[in-house]
Amino acid sequence: MNLALLNAAFLVADVVKVFNPQSPQARAIFDLTIVVIVVMVVIFAVVVGIVMYALLGFPRWREGERDPEQVKGNNTIEIVWTAIPLAIVTMLFVLSARTMGISDPPPPPKPDIVVIGHQWWWEARYTNSGVVTANEIHIPLGKSLALRLDSADVLHEFWVPELARKIATVPGHPNHIWIQADKRGTYLGFCSEFCGTQHAWMHFLIVAEPQEEFQRWEQAQLVAASPPVSENARKGLALFEQMSCINCHAIKGTIASAQTSNLRTSRSRSSLTTSRR
Repeated sequence: MNLALLNAAFLVADVVKVFNPQSPQARAIFDLTIVVIVVMVVIFAVVVGIVMYALLGFPRWREGERDPEQVKGNNTIEIVWTAIPLAIVTMLFVLSARTMGISDPPPPPKPDIVVIGHQWWWEARYTNSGVVTANEIHIPLGKSLALRLDSADVLHEFWVPELARKIATVPGHPNHIWIQADKRGTYLGFCSEFCGTQHAWMHFLIVAEPQEEFQRWEQAQLVAASPPVSENARKGLALFEQMSCINCHAIKGTIASAQTSNLRTSRSRSSLTTSRR
């Protein structure tokens, strides 16, 4: 199996996790989906049943068969087949409005995390602490966080199947979403809208951990890099600071202060990047 097929298989497996919600927002959407499926199955069964009854009970293709009783102008029947669809639509409207209120409440004035989609990686900025990371977003377990979603280039789509709905990142038009995890773990998210040649590799991780561990991780991201000790390390730092590397990369504690994730903490992430160029 080649790498592309293997990657597609893993993506399918993770999309299926939409049926295993691990947050109040995802659970509300899942519950509504189940209700809609049940209602649609019942409607389908009733319609098929009526059609089969008409075909088998009144086989017009047989000569001499009686016609069914005509009910034109029967007010009772007309009221019933008007009231039932109206009741179904009203019920679904009320449940949908409730689900929207749970899964997509109004955003606060200041988001907890600003997520920016790039070709082909994700940048995460923690507004309270100033931490900047890439492709790996840590959140405290059981706490709902407000995310503002931006794009630096083209349309992307932020989606973590187990935790939240899909939502587009539009250049110049921020979107907002709430995210929460009720179960400790690492959740795979990805861009679900084609955004260029490396779109299929634009994955990211949501790491849900207890509050104490989250705070330790956040503090570790803010620690400046230690001064190089060996001669080779000092030469490497000097070369890094002289070259164009510092235009795109940042290392806290050095002159490399580009507006991007801190390379000093890159080793603490599960992966350096999720795209291939």
